[in-house]
Amino acid sequence: MNTQEKVLDVKGLKVSFFTDDGEVPAVDDIDFYVRKGEVLGIVGESGCGKSVTSLSVMGLIPSPPGKIVGGSIKLNDEELTKASEKRMRQIRGNDIAMIFQEPMTSLNPLFTIGNQLMDSMLIHKKGNKREAKKRAIDMLKLVGLPRAEELMNDYPHQLSGGMRQRVMIAMAMVCDPKLLIADEPTTALDVTIQAQILKLMKRLNVELNTAIMLITHDLGVVAETCERIVVMYAGKVVETGASIDIFKDPQHPYTRGLIQSVPDMRYKKQRLYSIPGNVPKPGSIKTGCRFADRCEFAFDRCRQEDPPLYHTAEGRSTRCFLFDEKEGAAHDSRATVES
Repeated sequence: MNTQEKVLDVKGLKVSFFTDDGEVPAVDDIDFYVRKGEVLGIVGESGCGKSVTSLSVMGLIPSPPGKIVGGSIKLNDEELTKASEKRMRQIRGNDIAMIFQEPMTSLNPLFTIGNQLMDSMLIHKKGNKREAKKRAIDMLKLVGLPRAEELMNDYPHQLSGGMRQRVMIAMAMVCDPKLLIADEPTTALDVTIQAQILKLMKRLNVELNTAIMLITHDLGVVAETCERIVVMYAGKVVETGASIDIFKDPQHPYTRGLIQSVPDMRYKKQRLYSIPGNVPKPGSIKTGCRFADRCEFAFDRCRQEDPPLYHTAEGRSTRCFLFDEKEGAAHDSRATVES
């Protein structure tokens, strides 16, 4: 695996929704990348901009009212924000594939599993029906589904939730995409099936060297699966780093709060921790840090200025004034602003 080769490179991405009340920024100037063969986790509460980010990469932002208003999305050096709809249709499924939260809404109830898998192949790859059928059966076997040949004739409603999600993964992987985006892929499944799906995705990542962008609010999922983490809050990236570093030493107060909120079976507590307050509505905070009202460490500057992203260590960055060279020297004298 070439650890330096970036499959996806997002810089300065801004996405807004234009409503009767004016422009509402949903994603505000975010940077991140995914390397070849890597699993990147994008984490945050509902409403922080994770799904809008994934839809932007796929070119699926509903327009109107949504629009990419700034920034760059590059897939293997090809600029996707300037690609035509025809080109994006070629890229979707072929180079980038997506697994959605609820497979029942993504699979067509009127067509068999086999038809849907084969259609993906025939649309994006040259070949005949016999080759497409063989490839579809092979993919169903690869994702661990029993009696794959019989499943080809089944309809989505005849399968359990876990089986449907495996079919969705098979459909996403059938054209050997360079990047797989998984948007909360285990939310609708019970805990034992969740573990199986995550194990399957990690296995496919290792065997096929597919880059995966995993979007979730569940830090347990991230700890099991991801090598690097991007933490988002209110449309901005607030912390990035290797998973092991972030879990060992979370630097942004929001990340600390998320980790504290995860139940720990080793300790008995009367009450589970939760971050006070709620994620602000997009565009509602005009000045200052967007997390200031919920942050126990906030001081005057936090409510007056929007903090930049500080480079705090090798491969790590944090959007917090506690790491400012002047203001936060007592907290971390090594901090420097990321260029």
